[in-house]
Formats: sequence, structure tokens, C-alpha cells
Amino acid sequence: MRQKELKLLATFHTTTDAMAMEKACRDAQIPGKILPLPRSISESCGLCWAVPLTEEKRFRNFVEEKKLSHADYYYMEVF
Repeated sequence: MRQKELKLLATFHTTTDAMAMEKACRDAQIPGKILPLPRSISESCGLCWAVPLTEEKRFRNFVEEKKLSHADYYYMEVF
């Protein structure tokens, strides 16, 4: 059985922002995946980008450097 793992979740105002993040991270080979945004966090666009904590610093630096649009960051256990 899969176990939940603590990850950094980046949330978005729009689905377009979420898709842009996915493409940029894939192109830069930064691991992560699009997930449905847990309602306990927000309703925003309904999607988030989940990043392993081992990649948090690299991911945050990348987002800042590329000026990728996102709403906020959260930590949550997800699959």
C-alpha cells in the first residue's frame, strides 16, 4: 500500500498557471506532479504542483528565477 509523504504544494489562481508550472518544471527536470488541490487548503483553481521536500530549495529558487505565477505554498502529506 502506498504511503502518504510530506510534500511542498504550490497553489495557483488559474489552471493556466498550473499548466505553465508543470511544463516549466518538466523542461528543467524538476520532479513533481499536478494533483487535485485538497479543499482543506483552498478552492482556487483546484490544482496544485506537489514537490518532494528534497527538491524544495531548488524548486523555490527556480520559481523565483523564472518568475512563475503561483498563489501560495503549503506543506501537506499526499500520495
